[in-house]
Amino acid sequence: MATAKKPAAKKVAVKKVAAKKVAAKKAPAVKKVAVKKTAAAKPAAKKVARTPNAAFMKALTPSAVLAAVIGAAAVPRTEVTKKIWDYIKKHDLQDPKNRRNINADEKLKPLFGKAQVSMFELTKIVSGHLK
Repeated sequence: MATAKKPAAKKVAVKKVAAKKVAAKKAPAVKKVAVKKTAAAKPAAKKVARTPNAAFMKALTPSAVLAAVIGAAAVPRTEVTKKIWDYIKKHDLQDPKNRRNINADEKLKPLFGKAQVSMFELTKIVSGHLK
């Protein structure tokens, strides 16, 4: 009976040795350190002046309704938007609760077609009044 116990004891010892070998193989991973490039290594980039898009700079004639707000002179689309925002801010037409909404006064109501417009609808409405 003593012989039967000895092989069982050897199996347990083998399992422990195998577990130690697996633990020994798992070494902590070595982190690679990123090397930063210095500013001197990069070539100097030349800055080129941006040219505005010709479509935005083309002078457009406002309709009679829009001319009552910004004037009758032909101006680029970007200037039209600026002038309308100047008018809105001068007359305090932004909704106090929700600043994204614009309340129409007597001059803006025919332009907007309703009493209140979102600022995101503004350019779409204005583009319909430009030629």
